[in-house]
Amino acid sequence: MPFIPHSEQDIEQMLSVIGADSIEDLFDEIPASLRCGDLEKIPQGMNEMEVTRLLRDRAAQDGLPLCFLGAGAYEHHIPAAVWEITTRGEFYSAYTPYQAEASQGTLQLLYEFQSMMASLMGMDVSNASLYDGASALAEAVLMAVRANKKSKSRKILMPVTTNPVYRSVTEAIVNNQDIELVAVPYDSETGQTDLNALDSFSGEDFSALVIPQPNFFGVIENVDALTAWAAENKMLSIAVVNPVAMALLKPPGEWGQTGVDIVCGEGQPLGVPLASGGPYFGFMCCKQKHVRQMPGRIIGRTTDLDGKEGFTLTLQAREQHIRRSKATSNICTNQGLLVTAATIYMSLLGPEGLKKVALNSHKNTQLLRNRLQAIKGVKTVFNAPNFHECVLQLDMDVKQLIDTLAREHHILAGFEVSAHYPELGNALMVCATETRTENDIEQFATTLDTLLNG
Repeated sequence: MPFIPHSEQDIEQMLSVIGADSIEDLFDEIPASLRCGDLEKIPQGMNEMEVTRLLRDRAAQDGLPLCFLGAGAYEHHIPAAVWEITTRGEFYSAYTPYQAEASQGTLQLLYEFQSMMASLMGMDVSNASLYDGASALAEAVLMAVRANKKSKSRKILMPVTTNPVYRSVTEAIVNNQDIELVAVPYDSETGQTDLNALDSFSGEDFSALVIPQPNFFGVIENVDALTAWAAENKMLSIAVVNPVAMALLKPPGEWGQTGVDIVCGEGQPLGVPLASGGPYFGFMCCKQKHVRQMPGRIIGRTTDLDGKEGFTLTLQAREQHIRRSKATSNICTNQGLLVTAATIYMSLLGPEGLKKVALNSHKNTQLLRNRLQAIKGVKTVFNAPNFHECVLQLDMDVKQLIDTLAREHHILAGFEVSAHYPELGNALMVCATETRTENDIEQFATTLDTLLNG
């Protein structure tokens, strides 16, 4: 974004307009006893050239490794037009479109985003984004407790196949609100949520069941059976999904007999790069009957007195709009810039383009799995169908392997699963998207074979 400096003359003019003699006068309400004084340990500021050089040097430290790491963040191809349009000043500098008459472009884009997400998920309603996928799941849990009036338990069934970071964030957010997350184990053969273990909870009072698709292991869950079980036991169902996978798999609105109640997830795969760890954005969709419990904001389309189409903030039950106790969310952040990129990305690819991304990603994942499991000392852990990821067991220390491949061979080998699932031993979760080629996979396999077998 271009730098817009404030000259001394600019500052003097602004101060004169508001009747202040100096910037210091703007803080005269703060008692001297509360002020920190001079920041002696803060170094002198850098000029623009020095800051640019520093940030470029730090970014270069990441390098351009060959990436087989997924675990919730994915390297997809992003058409050049996506961020060329997203970083236009009209979008780049826009924030919250409270003033509808001055924000029609931003409001229309958010409306289109909602329409696309509702269609992709097979749901009635979408909001205009949340902070990230992990907090979106926490918001979905809070929403389910509010929406399920028949349940008094404030308990949620949470499969351990749900992303462990999502589970940790959700626990941190809902625990102090007296909501209990009850773990549901997985089947050791398939990697899917264990339906037999789930049956042990039949007849008990739970607000909702969480259903990941695909789950953290990349395994495709038996979503129809899980959704039906939740409905039979008077629970709401919360789907946590990869949006790219939904271009290929049955959408959550069609799971079971009636579809799920709430869908959430991480939107990063839709046109957001792996930028040294962020930022990301969360999405949420739901059935129409739950819309007033949905956190965030909803953009609506209408007509004015002259019959012209217009867009406006329709529902925004957040704590800066209403009393805190009545708010559906106290995490007052949406990610408008990233949603802009995602909307442009989906517009450019269209339904068929997004489906091709999913198909090519799936094809490469199968190529990767078949090539790696042919290596002596490598075997596949789960036998159920998968998408993006697969879990492998290796005859060597996985943490050391990941470090060696990254440091000496510039390969991000995957995710150390045993950090969260110690029962799996030396397990490595690898991932492939449409950006990987057969040569990439062969390079990874050859290097891995050398490290394992000499």
